[in-house]
Amino acid sequence: QVRNDLTGVLYGEDIEISDTESFSNDPCTSVKKLKGNDVRIILGQFDEEMAVKVFCCAYDEEMYGSKYQWIIPGWYENLWWESWINSTQCLSKNLLTAMEGYIGVDFEPLSSKRLKTISGRTPQQYEKEYNAKRGDGQSSKFHGYAYDGIWVIAKTLQRAMKYLNATNKHQKIEDFNYTNHKLGKIFLDAMNETNFFGVTGQVVFRNGERMGTIKFTQFQERKEVKVGEYNAVADTLEIINNSIKFQGLEPPKDKTIIQEELRKISLPLYSILSALTILGMIMASAFLFFNIKNRNQKLIKMSSPYMNNLIILGGMLSYASIFLFGLDGSFVSEKTFETLCTVRTWILTVGYTTAFGAMFAKTWRVHAIFKNVKMKKKIIKDQKLLVIVGGMLLIDLCILICWQVVDPLRRTVEKYNMEPDPAGRDISIRPILEHCENTHMTIWLGIVYAYKGLLMLFGCFLAWETRNVSIPALNDSKYIGMSVYNVGIMCIIGAAVSFLTRDQPNVQFCIVALVIIFCSTITLCLVFVPKLITLRTNPDAATQNRRFQFTQNQKKEDSKTSTSVTSVNQTSTSRLEGLQSENHRLRMKITELDKDLEEVTMQLQDTPEKTTYIKQNHYQDLNDILSIRNFTDTKDGEKAILKNHLDQNPPAQWGSSDPSRTNKDPIEDINSPEHIQRRLSLQLPILHHAYLPSIGGVDASCASPCVSPSASPRHRHVPPSFRVMVSGL
Repeated sequence: QVRNDLTGVLYGEDIEISDTESFSNDPCTSVKKLKGNDVRIILGQFDEEMAVKVFCCAYDEEMYGSKYQWIIPGWYENLWWESWINSTQCLSKNLLTAMEGYIGVDFEPLSSKRLKTISGRTPQQYEKEYNAKRGDGQSSKFHGYAYDGIWVIAKTLQRAMKYLNATNKHQKIEDFNYTNHKLGKIFLDAMNETNFFGVTGQVVFRNGERMGTIKFTQFQERKEVKVGEYNAVADTLEIINNSIKFQGLEPPKDKTIIQEELRKISLPLYSILSALTILGMIMASAFLFFNIKNRNQKLIKMSSPYMNNLIILGGMLSYASIFLFGLDGSFVSEKTFETLCTVRTWILTVGYTTAFGAMFAKTWRVHAIFKNVKMKKKIIKDQKLLVIVGGMLLIDLCILICWQVVDPLRRTVEKYNMEPDPAGRDISIRPILEHCENTHMTIWLGIVYAYKGLLMLFGCFLAWETRNVSIPALNDSKYIGMSVYNVGIMCIIGAAVSFLTRDQPNVQFCIVALVIIFCSTITLCLVFVPKLITLRTNPDAATQNRRFQFTQNQKKEDSKTSTSVTSVNQTSTSRLEGLQSENHRLRMKITELDKDLEEVTMQLQDTPEKTTYIKQNHYQDLNDILSIRNFTDTKDGEKAILKNHLDQNPPAQWGSSDPSRTNKDPIEDINSPEHIQRRLSLQLPILHHAYLPSIGGVDASCASPCVSPSASPRHRHVPPSFRVMVSGL
């Protein structure tokens, strides 16, 4: 009945009852359920024996200390736990640890006020007289209420008698019986009017119930200490100064208080990175001023000043995005943050494309001019380059507009696991973090990354193709390669680290900002610092650099040939490159023919005993060698002699023998190996002597062929009668 009444009163005061558990023997199951439901304040209704078991279970479940508050009846006997400690398996110190701080609730047996009561005695005088009269007899804590109860009866009868005398002289109090409802109502009204100060405090009835004083005690250091009282008549709670002691810094909470805390970017970190960004923008402005001021200088004019301005503009847009990346919920509202999600993405994307698109467009113009195979005069104006950059930006805008229309970026909040309060308060911190995300974030990022990656690959291709153009004012291939390398590496590292630190906004913002600052700064410096140095140290560098120097390195076994051509225009340059390529091809052909000639010569040096015949294809090789034109006018006659001779006398097949020839005179057999070697010993030196001056083997005025100093040893040991001059390239 008490529990039901208490439940009704609590609901009337908007106090939530999280759980109600009943038990008859083992309370541990109920204690576990209370902890599982995150109950912090427990009102217990049980006797001393069950109280010991409850606190033992509370110790096992760690439901004690600064986070919990137990409120139990206060009418237990003094040192009540000592009588029941042996009935459990709980140690005494563990039980006392769990009991520490509980609050007991009981009625006040005697008032603590030193005022005279209706009997003329103070509560303290009454208690002294009572103890003296009862002697050694057992006392009851209700004796004060019994004493005040007698006074209530006396005062009720007195008021009823006065009422009867005043209203109805024919009816007396002696006429009372339990069926006389009229007289019973007079008694009830007289009792409700009772109001006096007794030994138990102020005696007042409300709706038939005694309104008394409630005493609160707290278990502190193995004893109960009175900490306050509640006066039900005046509805006041009086707490004795500094008497109540909580084990924490403050009273326990009724449940776990979860406080959401936004993980925001540190203001000092944002200030430092913003300062670095401002310095970068100042540097970009200085480059812009330099580029505009010297736009008529040949060095700057040849490097496309308009494209340079676009590179600077893209760098400044990239710098500006850092300010937006650092603005989170601690600086702006939720609606503004959602707008910033879109704006900063657009600015960074457009800035990247503008800077690298302009750089790659410049390189494409150099590639188109110097790789003009048809050697036609080609003029590519800046307007065409602007159209190329505009096309790249148009692709960006198409992707971004589709992204914004189909699946726009939204503000999302990510909640993390609860953490204890660093200040030690009885609350749990749930970190939350703001993100800019949408439904298909991975797909859209993949499209953007793929496009930017293709753009960088295209830039690398152009840089590689134009690496041999030796005009510093035009050729930025080396710096483009360095920029692409640095930007690529930093972007990969930055994206990976940023993804891994998404739950740490300070680290993530620091990484992203430093990557943008580094990439933008290194790109601008690589493009403009060399021009600034060249223009300051050598103002005529632009004019001097218009003299093209082409170098062709050929690595062969015995020499390196380099050709330098200066003071030619673009058409002459392309023509010269074509001639050099054709020259190289012809030299390779000559080398192959030399090898064939050398092989035939070595075979002709073999003795007749070892070689009795020559393959037919050897004659064809000799005929091919001797048919080379454009070297000397005498070769035509020699070739004709050898050809006519071979046509009239075809060579014998391998392994064949004609019996009719065996008995003939060897001098008449003109196809014998001896005759062929004799003829070649005269023809080949003459042919080679005419051939060497054309390729730089020997001087044309040499009277007789001689072995080249660079000839291999195998060439130098040719017998004198069959010596053949062989030259290598």
